[in-house]
Amino acid sequence: MLIERPTHEELTDADLQNLIKLKSVIDSAIADGTVSKEDMEAINCAIHSDGKVSIEEIALIRQLVRDKLDSGLLTYEY
Repeated sequence: MLIERPTHEELTDADLQNLIKLKSVIDSAIADGTVSKEDMEAINCAIHSDGKVSIEEIALIRQLVRDKLDSGLLTYEY
């Protein structure tokens, strides 16, 4: 499916650095194969650290966390 975002702006260096930091937080959160409430709070803090939530951040979470939870590769620990 093609998704168009006519108002989409190119990512700045700061945006790219935020994505790298978010990926690092997610990687350490899912390293043990589970995602806890504390892990999700750390991920949410990383997302909101710059005061905005980008489409790229949401896509990264979907790809690295949500899809793996749905497929059973990760489990959610309450």
